[in-house]
Amino acid sequence: MDDSDLDEEPTPQNKKLTKPLVRDTGESLQEKEKVKPQIAKKLRKQRRQQKLLQKLDKEAYQNSQTNVNAALDESSPAKKRKNAKHEAKLNNGVEVDEVEENDTDAQGQKSGGGRPYTVSIAVAGSVLDNAQTPQLKAYLAGQIARAAGIYNVDEVIIFDDTGGNSTQACELMARILQYLETPPYLRKYLFQIHQDLQYAGLIAPLDIPHHLKRHEALPYREGVVSSKPTKEGKDVSYVYVGLDRDCRVEKRLPEGIRVTVKFDNPSPEYILKPKGNMKGAVVSPHLPRTEAGFYWGYTVRIATSLSKVFTQCPFKGSTGYDLTIGTSEKGYPVKHFKMDNNSFQHILIVFGGVEGLEYALENDESLMEDDVSVLFDHYINTCPNQGSRTIRTEEAIIISMSSLAPVITSSYC
Repeated sequence: MDDSDLDEEPTPQNKKLTKPLVRDTGESLQEKEKVKPQIAKKLRKQRRQQKLLQKLDKEAYQNSQTNVNAALDESSPAKKRKNAKHEAKLNNGVEVDEVEENDTDAQGQKSGGGRPYTVSIAVAGSVLDNAQTPQLKAYLAGQIARAAGIYNVDEVIIFDDTGGNSTQACELMARILQYLETPPYLRKYLFQIHQDLQYAGLIAPLDIPHHLKRHEALPYREGVVSSKPTKEGKDVSYVYVGLDRDCRVEKRLPEGIRVTVKFDNPSPEYILKPKGNMKGAVVSPHLPRTEAGFYWGYTVRIATSLSKVFTQCPFKGSTGYDLTIGTSEKGYPVKHFKMDNNSFQHILIVFGGVEGLEYALENDESLMEDDVSVLFDHYINTCPNQGSRTIRTEEAIIISMSSLAPVITSSYC
């Protein structure tokens, strides 16, 4: 190799190889040295602020917890009930009357005693004829069903007040009311696809006590007799009650019918257990109401006239409806309505259509009376100072039941 080869400039490839990996000037190093203390100072300041905020938050949380606990100890009804029950156990099991009177169960029902009476309402089916669309008809029927559920109505009667011109409207309302009262887990077994139910999904659910979810337990449950095979010669049926297990009942029942079941063991652990045998008995659908005080839905029937509302009363073992109330703007004010204690077993409240109960009387050939008020024990105006000239039937039910329900309930307390 001669000297000329050493003086040659490196090739571009050689330049790339000889390029330093880190290239800093003296000026950039000085700037970095200045920046480092500033960053460190800033970080130290942030850490001090964070510690201060954490300390303040901790003190505020401890103070709020102290205040909340003190308030709970002083004013919480749940705390009072718990303490009272604990004291009662210490005092040889003597319960405090005040606690028992206010004690309610998870479903919002009185934990002790049943309800011996029934409440029935009668509604003119022609009210659906005023709704212009199928959607509005379904929504209107849903409002009536909601009112029945809110005020613990046991029977809904849809009567034709037009002399036979509203038969279709009565059937539509009855079908929607029956569908809404049925627990959601049973509907696909009891109802086929029908045009009358195509807009039922627009209606708010009733959410009444026997509409139990899979994780909820009561001593009673609605069910449908399943097709599960049983051994020959045994009077046994299996009932689907919306749980992981079917309930075995010692009775041969036709498949597909709806029944009310009372479990042999009422404990939630037994009812909600995913495996094993579950046994119960088929009981009357009125038993949850009369035995435990649970509201257990309503039955639906159609009356072809106003008179059939009274004559086709399902309570055959008694005198029928022993207290009847008609609602009209021509009745006496509701504030004068009074009842004697335990004076009835089956109460009936009747609501007219757009034309009122007078129109229903005119279209009923079997009634000879000229004054509709003589058909009832009480003829009441539940909204005496109304501002609007008319009150719709679905509104009248809510207004009337809000006034009458406290009087009815207090008569049995």
